[in-house]
Amino acid sequence: MARDPEFDLKQIVLFNGTFGPREIEQISEAIAVDPAQFDLLRDAVGELETKEERSPASNVRLGVCLHLLGRHFKASDVLRCGDGGALAHFYLAKAAFAREGYEESAKSYQAAERAGYDSDSCVLGRSQARRCAGDPSGALSVLDDLSGAVEQTAEYLSQRGAAVAAMGGNPTEVVALYERAVEADGNHPAALFGLAVENDRRGNDTVAMDFYQRASSRFPVHVGSLLNLGLLYEDREQYDQAARCYRRILDSYPDHDRARLFLKDTEASSDQFYDEDAQKKHDRINQVLGIPVTDFELSVRSRNCLQKMGIMTLGDLCACTEQELLSSKNFGETSLVEIREMLVSKGLSLGQYAQERPATEPFEPESLSPDEQVLLGKPIAELNLSVRARKCMIRMGINTMSDLVRRTGDDLLECKNFGVTSLNEVREKLTVMGLKLRGE
Repeated sequence: MARDPEFDLKQIVLFNGTFGPREIEQISEAIAVDPAQFDLLRDAVGELETKEERSPASNVRLGVCLHLLGRHFKASDVLRCGDGGALAHFYLAKAAFAREGYEESAKSYQAAERAGYDSDSCVLGRSQARRCAGDPSGALSVLDDLSGAVEQTAEYLSQRGAAVAAMGGNPTEVVALYERAVEADGNHPAALFGLAVENDRRGNDTVAMDFYQRASSRFPVHVGSLLNLGLLYEDREQYDQAARCYRRILDSYPDHDRARLFLKDTEASSDQFYDEDAQKKHDRINQVLGIPVTDFELSVRSRNCLQKMGIMTLGDLCACTEQELLSSKNFGETSLVEIREMLVSKGLSLGQYAQERPATEPFEPESLSPDEQVLLGKPIAELNLSVRARKCMIRMGINTMSDLVRRTGDDLLECKNFGVTSLNEVREKLTVMGLKLRGE
C-alpha cells in the first residue's frame, strides 16, 4: 500500500472523521516507511489522552492507537469505553491476544463478527488465538471452514503454515505455505517470520537474517523477528546491530523482560574480544565431537557396549581410554580395532581428551532402564530450544540428552552468550522430559 503524500497522522488521530481499517493501515504503513512517524503517533496519543471529555468514537480511536503503541492493557480499558461497534470489538480482540488472553480474544472476535466486522478477518483471528492457546489442530479446523478468495490471502496461508508447524507437520508443506503467503504479500510479517524460523532451524543464517530483517521492518514491530535477528547479530559479533533490535522492541514495549535482558547481555558482550579464528576452530572440533556414534556402521556388539557405557558421541569416545573400553563386559580387541578405525576417519583417537575430562561422579547407564537409555540417546533438537540456547549447545558440542545431563549449570554458563535465562530454559525443558542437569 503506497503512502499518501498528503497523509497527516496527527490529523487522523486527533480530529473526528473517518477512522477504520484503511486509516489504521495508513498509520502502520507511514511508520514502517518513516520511523519518525512513531514519535508523532506517540505525541498525538498523549494529546488525545489529556482531553477531559472524549466521545465513545474518540475512545475507539485512542484505544486502537494505544494498541499500536504496545500499551495493550490501557488499550483494552479505553476500548471498553468505546461505542461498542465492530472496530472496537475487533481491537479488543487484538489487545487481548497481545496480552496472551487467548480465550478473551476469541470471544471478542466473535463479537466483532456479530457487529459486522469482516467475517474472514474475525475467523482468522479466532484461529490464531486457538493455536496460541495450545490447540493447533482446532485452529486448523477453524481454517478448514473458510473457503473462497480468503484461501489465497497471505494471512490465511500464514496462519495455516503456523498451525501445521505447531502440529509437527511436514516441514516442506510448512515452507510451501509460508512461501505462498509471501507471494501474496511480500510484506506479511508472520509469513516472513515463519520462513526465517524454518531457515534458522536448518542453519541457513544468511537467508534467515534476510527474512527477519524484512519482517522487522513492518509496524507494529514484530517482536519475535527482532529478538531472533538480534541473536543472529550477536553470533556475528555485530553487537551494535543486536542492541538496535532490542531497543526497537523496548521503544514499543518498555516492560519487555527478554528484550531488556538481551540488551544488557549484548552491551556487556560488546566490550569483550576473543580470537575469532580460534573460536571457529574450536566450534568445528566441537561439532565433530558431537557426532553420535550411531551415525557409523558399527557391529551390534560394539554398539551395545558403547550404549551400556553411556558413550553417545565421538567426544565421549575421545574422553575414554582403551583400558576403560576393554574393561567393559563383551568389549574385545575386535571391537577396539573397529572403534579406532572409526575415530581415525575423523582425525581423532581414543583417550586424546581423557585428561580434560572433569572429575565427576561416575555416570552408570547400566543402572538405567532401556527406556531411560533411549531417552538419553535422543538428539538435543527434541528440546526445541531458543536460537540463543541452541547455538550455545552447538558451541559446546552438546548433541544428545546424554551430553547435556553430564553438564552442570556452571558448565553451561561458561559458554559465550549463554546466560541465566537460557539456563532456566534448559532446566525447564529437561524437567518436562524427566531429566536434570548434573548435580541438581
